[in-house]
Amino acid sequence: MAPQKLYAGVKLRELRSRLGLTQKEFAAKLGVSLPYLNQMENNNRPVSTSVVLALASEFGFDVTELSAGDSERLVSDMREALADPVFTDQPPPLADLRLAASNAPALARAFLHLHRAYRQSHERLASLDEALGREDARVQPSPWEEVRDFFHYCDNYIDAVDRAAEHFAEKFSGPLGAEHALNDNGITLRLTEGARLRHFDSENMVLSISNRAAPETRRFQILLQLALITQNKLLDATLDLARFHSNEARSIAKIGLANYFAGAALMPYTRFLEAAKKYRHDLELLATRFGASIEQVAHRLSTLQRPGNKGIPFFFVRVDQAGTITKRHSATRLQFARFGGACPLWNVHRAFETPAQFLRQLAETPDGVRYLCLARDVSKPGGAFGAPTRRYAICLGCEVRHAGDLVYADSLDVTNSAAFEPIGISCRICERTDCHQRSVPPLERRLTITPDERGILPYRVDK
Repeated sequence: MAPQKLYAGVKLRELRSRLGLTQKEFAAKLGVSLPYLNQMENNNRPVSTSVVLALASEFGFDVTELSAGDSERLVSDMREALADPVFTDQPPPLADLRLAASNAPALARAFLHLHRAYRQSHERLASLDEALGREDARVQPSPWEEVRDFFHYCDNYIDAVDRAAEHFAEKFSGPLGAEHALNDNGITLRLTEGARLRHFDSENMVLSISNRAAPETRRFQILLQLALITQNKLLDATLDLARFHSNEARSIAKIGLANYFAGAALMPYTRFLEAAKKYRHDLELLATRFGASIEQVAHRLSTLQRPGNKGIPFFFVRVDQAGTITKRHSATRLQFARFGGACPLWNVHRAFETPAQFLRQLAETPDGVRYLCLARDVSKPGGAFGAPTRRYAICLGCEVRHAGDLVYADSLDVTNSAAFEPIGISCRICERTDCHQRSVPPLERRLTITPDERGILPYRVDK
């Protein structure tokens, strides 16, 4: 497969603006002509290898920031939005969407916000108790979706919070570091018998944690509460910059940032990245090394995107038994459906059938990109007889070019094209014409319906 050309006009313009250089000055420092730079900044030409090297040597620029992750994420989100039946005409070609995402990302995000508002309005009108007699039945973004998009477009890496957590971990190191931090802040820790996982009595400075929870969960909850207490100013400053539309969204995001801090303190960036490389990203070894759960380790691996010291770009997703995505993040070109479930051909769904086992899958998306996917079920017992058990499946993956750095690629023939299973993102935007698991027709294809003929599907998708 030919290497993908790198179009990064927005990033080049942002860097030049940050440096306070004119196009002529910037072109001279990069060793290119003014017209050539102008074409690159407008995405009429890809960024050349010589320019990439000049950016690194002349400005110390982390060239991994030129990756098309943001643009591809926007393209994927726009394609899914345009799959909405409200857009009855032929959708814009993929080339136009990529041009909009690269040259006008603010406009692309505004379109996505508008579509989200439309969906909210449509859902409200579909429910009589929302549409009639409700004073607050105005159109506004769903707080959950707004927070999800905040982390989605931050690449799931919050630098200030991550570095604060790393500093905290240096000060309070060791298995009992979290308990020592509680003592330093005058907080008493109590283990309780109840089902409530965590409760903080701010008046008496008592933190109660359920002893039904696993040790790694108890430690994580302690760190989360410490984040809310000791990092309140930092969390609020981060939220101020996000400018959420509602207090509900801000409150949800604050809990999300506290969770982020807890994970980053449990698995400090530099030490965790070094260990991940040493153990070849063996989730079980990393879980033992840092006293974390398999899910916590997988999620943390997907956040290692610190400029100048990035880890492997992973995607991470968690689904419930109905196939609904409950957590999602991707630092790769693969982007998950914003609405609905994941592709049924993905191995994450088979993880429920093989408890406590890692499932490996070589997969290829319709754009020809190949991935190594690792799936496993995750059970969260209630801790007592009769208490409900929550069951999920998680999947961690990366592009196959990084397979040599993962222990899970051993014995897999990543050079064999036939070993890669076809997967998609969402049926409405999936370009595959012969998928036996398709639930709805693809938006961008014509259908042929023959009453006297039936194959796997009741229609034929024209190529």
